[in-house]
Amino acid sequence: MENTPKVLFLATDCNPQWHSLPALVAEYYTALREHADITLATHIRNKPNLQSYLPDGADVVYFDTETIARPLYKLTQFLTGDPNKAMTLQVALSYPGNVYFEYCVWKYFKNDLKAGRFDLVHRASPMSPTIPSPMAKWSPVPFVIGPVLGGLPWPEQFKGEMKREGEWMNYLRKLHTFLPYYKATYRYASAILAGYTHTVSDIPVENSERIIEFSEGGIHLKDFPDRPKNTDKKSTVLFVGRLVPFKQPEVLIRCFERSEILRQHKLTIVGDGPEYERLKVLVKELGLEDVVELTGTLPVDQVREHMYNADIFAFPSIREQGGGVLTMASMSATPCVVVDYGGPSFRVPDDCGIKVPMGDFDEIVSSFIAALESLVNDKDKTRQLGFAAKKFTSKYYNWEWKASKTKDIYEWVLGQRQQKPDFWQDDVSLS
Repeated sequence: MENTPKVLFLATDCNPQWHSLPALVAEYYTALREHADITLATHIRNKPNLQSYLPDGADVVYFDTETIARPLYKLTQFLTGDPNKAMTLQVALSYPGNVYFEYCVWKYFKNDLKAGRFDLVHRASPMSPTIPSPMAKWSPVPFVIGPVLGGLPWPEQFKGEMKREGEWMNYLRKLHTFLPYYKATYRYASAILAGYTHTVSDIPVENSERIIEFSEGGIHLKDFPDRPKNTDKKSTVLFVGRLVPFKQPEVLIRCFERSEILRQHKLTIVGDGPEYERLKVLVKELGLEDVVELTGTLPVDQVREHMYNADIFAFPSIREQGGGVLTMASMSATPCVVVDYGGPSFRVPDDCGIKVPMGDFDEIVSSFIAALESLVNDKDKTRQLGFAAKKFTSKYYNWEWKASKTKDIYEWVLGQRQQKPDFWQDDVSLS
């Protein structure tokens, strides 16, 4: 490939077998390999899964930082008591381990970087904008960070849920701006890929000219072939996600409790977490066992099958930073009903689903009832929204599109293109 940039790609979490962000980063890295000459620097814990996942010849260097990472992980487990809770605290305690990881990478590659054997450095993981990168200052070649994802405030109506999530550390979150290397990260970065508007607003404003909105997550088109949708009169409403307070799965159960129309249909809740047992008891107490099914955690292929078989994807999360599960639903031509806040606001355009306004618990329940009833009563509208959602997502969340856009950013950083790339514009040369 002509003008192929040589990139040192930093990703502590890059694991195709792990859920959420580690798997996302592995997919991103794999897609980028088609557009750049990439050397991956990652943690030793990812080695077993990456070795069976990557093709022969992939340039990967593994770093063992367990002397610092393991004690911090054990401390995090002790303090949180649940891997699904106190995420702000978990991120904060990962700071020393991430800085040490980058120090190890710098020691290993500093001579190569100084000799110009790489055109740029790109840190893709961790994704939190609160975790600084000392490499931004150390690197003698241009530095790219992101996509970073975070910075979404807790809605005032759900401060109680913040406490149930164990998010007391959220009150101290702004202290991250005093961490060593934080200001330098954004001062020295040549490009900052930020997931959404709420993330952009969380980044020092003087760096705005180098910020590019760049939504995280992606899909492979081959994984979502066109399939006919359900034509039965009875509709299936689906929820997929961790059963934690801020995702508000109880909203959907209350919708079916309060709506005679919805009780003629079915609700399937896929996922596990600290709310599972409580929700299971609630379904029984409300006499909804014939209408509501809780499946627990399922393998990805079974989740995808549920997406295809569902008529509506309902996701009442009130503090969703991104919303990768919405991408999977949209690619299944299943329209989404979401709260108009955070990542879902951007992942679900107006003609691809229904967005309800933020409100308190009862207000959201009422809004979801109205939205869900309108869809189960109008199959044509539901199919139309689903097809539009798949068209939108196929374009902007296709890994090939995202990798090509990233290469455009590399070229802009390296002075090979004048116009600053725009994630939502078509100025990208897909191969």
